[in-house]
Amino acid sequence: MIVITPVLKPVSQIELTPGSVVTIPNISWLEFESILEELGEKRRTRIAYSNSTLEMMVPLLDREIPKNLISDIVKILLKSAGRRYEPFGSTTFKREGAAGVEPDACFYILNYQRMINRRRLLPDDPPPDLAIETDVTSKTKIDAYKIIGVPEVWVGASHFCKYMKKARK
Repeated sequence: MIVITPVLKPVSQIELTPGSVVTIPNISWLEFESILEELGEKRRTRIAYSNSTLEMMVPLLDREIPKNLISDIVKILLKSAGRRYEPFGSTTFKREGAAGVEPDACFYILNYQRMINRRRLLPDDPPPDLAIETDVTSKTKIDAYKIIGVPEVWVGASHFCKYMKKARK
């Protein structure tokens, strides 16, 4: 007879290489919150949670190029339209009991005044108006954005940015 003993290790001890993705099904909201707390704020692991599925990944360094390029385009478009905004980086946005996600970058446009100089999100804060993701291949992330109520998500792929770099030469 074989006895299977569950392995109990803190999530923070999982070492992922850049580009790695781990998907864990059947995670409760309380477990998700506990994992976020355990991982802390100063981490390289990014998370997405929806439909009881947790996704952890470590971004590749080349994600910064499309994120910065798309963010710059957004800023230029907003400035040329005379629109004010408050940019946020990779902040953890949550809808209690349902979803959590960390965009590569995001912008508050309609509610920018409310978010100026904000260091922490409050439970009644609105979601950002625009989230930026690079190379989204995950249904978990897209579902989380929908549940949280982010009205617009721009997705940039690293191959687009390689093309843009060649065009600039």
